[in-house]
Amino acid sequence: QVQLAESGGGLVQTGDSLGLSCVGSGQTFTDYNVGWFRQAPGKERTFVAAIDWSGHGSDYVDSVQGRFTIFRNNAKKTVYLQMNNLEPEDTAVYFCVADMNWGRMRANPESWGQGTLVTVSS
Repeated sequence: QVQLAESGGGLVQTGDSLGLSCVGSGQTFTDYNVGWFRQAPGKERTFVAAIDWSGHGSDYVDSVQGRFTIFRNNAKKTVYLQMNNLEPEDTAVYFCVADMNWGRMRANPESWGQGTLVTVSS
């Protein structure tokens, strides 16, 4: 397994930007696809974005397409989620996830961080 630690959450206003970071340790970082899930109050965890092990392939849920960007720096063992033009609907706890299998990561990833809270006010 790889251990994951997220940071960067906070309170922002509608239209603001915020960047999240996820630092991995414990395994060879380049073996892992990495992504982000989020969980809003009273709702299930849902997929947000993912990037493959090479950093050349990425995917986003439709609701964040064009606003969020996922990228990684393997030398620093870090994956980032840049969130622009934030909306109240983006309010959630954001979790970093990792898995060597792309499909499994999208559905039920093996490794999870503890989460960081993003709150977007109206």
